[in-house]
Amino acid sequence: MRRFEAYEMLKTGRNVFLTGPAGSGKTFLLNRYIEYLLKHKVNVGVTAPTGIAATHLNGRTIHSWIGMGIHETLNDAQLKRVLEKEQLWPRVHYASVLVIDEISMLNAKRLDLVDLICKSIRQDLRPFGGLQIVFCGDFFQLPPVPRDGQDPRFAVESAAWQNADVAVCYLEEQYRQADERFLRVLNDIRENRVSDETRDILRERLHQPVAGIVRPTLLYTHNSDVDAYNLTQLDKLPGEEKVFTMRAIGIPHLVEELQRGCLAHQELPLKVGAVVMFIRNNFNRGYVNGTIGTVTGFDEDDGFPMVTTLSGEEIKAQTETWAIEDDGKVLASIIQIPLRLAWAITVHKSQGMSLDCAEIDLGKTFEYGMGYVALSRVRTLAGIKLVGLNDLALQVNEQVIVLDKKLREQSAQDAAFLREVGLLERKKVQREFLAQCRHPSALL
Repeated sequence: MRRFEAYEMLKTGRNVFLTGPAGSGKTFLLNRYIEYLLKHKVNVGVTAPTGIAATHLNGRTIHSWIGMGIHETLNDAQLKRVLEKEQLWPRVHYASVLVIDEISMLNAKRLDLVDLICKSIRQDLRPFGGLQIVFCGDFFQLPPVPRDGQDPRFAVESAAWQNADVAVCYLEEQYRQADERFLRVLNDIRENRVSDETRDILRERLHQPVAGIVRPTLLYTHNSDVDAYNLTQLDKLPGEEKVFTMRAIGIPHLVEELQRGCLAHQELPLKVGAVVMFIRNNFNRGYVNGTIGTVTGFDEDDGFPMVTTLSGEEIKAQTETWAIEDDGKVLASIIQIPLRLAWAITVHKSQGMSLDCAEIDLGKTFEYGMGYVALSRVRTLAGIKLVGLNDLALQVNEQVIVLDKKLREQSAQDAAFLREVGLLERKKVQREFLAQCRHPSALL
């Protein structure tokens, strides 16, 4: 499905699963739809299973938004306590749309619980209490991390999903990678047809340097490796260390949620020569989430770090704000320089990013899809230095391969139906959806 068609589908008010390969523009389109809703004063809940993913959309975790915390199921007494939460009822009752990004990381039981709470608060037995549900994500990417006894099933296997009549918008166009050989490698992994030729292309990047003026970000599979490596590299640099401290405003527990989920450091130590990565999109200032650079100095007037990117552009890294909003009101915000030390990050934290270059160690890969996520973060094959690869790194979940085929087929059917409806009828449905959302009973 083309991005324009997916956008038109979203505006009809249908429940939608927005999916497609890494780099197909899912987050861009999701942000565009959220902006459209806010422009028309539609109350929308913007969420994701993890804090990091939520901050990409200025949202909050689905666990916090719906009030379920860490639970997978609730007994009657627990459900009653959730429904008595002061801020929960108006937030859920008056919403018209609920967005859940990175849906691959939410398991089936938790999605069923979201459905139950929505129905209970809204006193509406329709799926999710009548909310338009917008799922976004890619099941080839990292799945839920099951702890002892937790449900290992994907959200798509839940009763809530099956009952919600979800239209599939499978984006086919590629915006991150233009290198045909590299795209072939990624598609081979995704379709579980890795051949000797696929491996040979990747082996070309084993221990090969990446051209550029800065060292590439190292992607590790484990947090302990990342932390140790970054601190070691910073300590090696000569010169004075300058520390930038995060400022926080708003409801304390929401501030804590932002701080846990955001990639920004609460205390950001920098030196001239530090390798850093921008962690926000700001096209006007010349960077996106994942742009790599080196600190070359600090501005004489305000002390902000000056960063030279791979392309040689010098950017002043001024403060940015991450916020949790509800009905246009800022409930909590944090303010920090949009940089993090970037000699190394984890593959999990890289999900959703577009990197200029990366040194990737997949020698300790422990999860299906991890290799695909890591490799697909990078824009070009030449931007990859591969330093480790195990057998699991190029494997994907067999169940997801079967599911992906079904999703592609359903997307083709939904796209054909959208075209058959015709422009005038589609615009009428879109206007009716907005009118319903603007009704006084549906707004705060």
